[in-house]
Amino acid sequence: MPSANWVPEPVEGSIRSGRPSRTRFPRRALGVALAAVFAVGLSACAPDPVSESFLSGDNTGYVAADGAIVEIPEAERGEPVDFGGVTETGDTFDSADLAGQVTVVNFWYAGCAPCRVEAAALESVWQEHEGDGVSFVGINTRDQADTAVAFAEEYGITYPSLIDVDTAEAKLAFAEVTPIAATPTTLVLDKQGRVAARIIGPIDGTSILSTLVKDALAETT
Repeated sequence: MPSANWVPEPVEGSIRSGRPSRTRFPRRALGVALAAVFAVGLSACAPDPVSESFLSGDNTGYVAADGAIVEIPEAERGEPVDFGGVTETGDTFDSADLAGQVTVVNFWYAGCAPCRVEAAALESVWQEHEGDGVSFVGINTRDQADTAVAFAEEYGITYPSLIDVDTAEAKLAFAEVTPIAATPTTLVLDKQGRVAARIIGPIDGTSILSTLVKDALAETT
């Protein structure tokens, strides 16, 4: 069931649910969005409530979400996200190594049932676009390396995951620029490392994520 700290946030850009659509937001929703932006400015790099809960060990279960797909226009994207860490196989990872590539980042952990359900679809999209200038990176928010390795072996995952449970450094790097209020959450980063799209909750098959990746690849800036 939803975490006590999770509150649905207003979303920017367009929302897909099988096909492109535009949503107009009422003045009240716009006011809430502006207030949220103002609050982020005041807090600077302070952890959001979800991250604070995670760091304290209170946020132990799957956080439900509505499955919204949010696309962010190029002119409205924030700063590139610099993140890194150590993978489940002990390799050091730095996002600088992915400069110029489109990157898919998936937040997950082994005990999250929707994470298990979406695993095959994520791997399928990765296999589809491997070699196209696309990278996939998981960020495991709860498990140690041996559990993440066992998950990868069971579900046939071939892309790396950062083990973020002890420091939450990678999660906090993203939380500064985009809401990470549900597990799983999948982000598509453009070639500059900016968040171009966000899928809140498990992905529904491969088509939408693959389309988002293709859209990011087609961008010329």
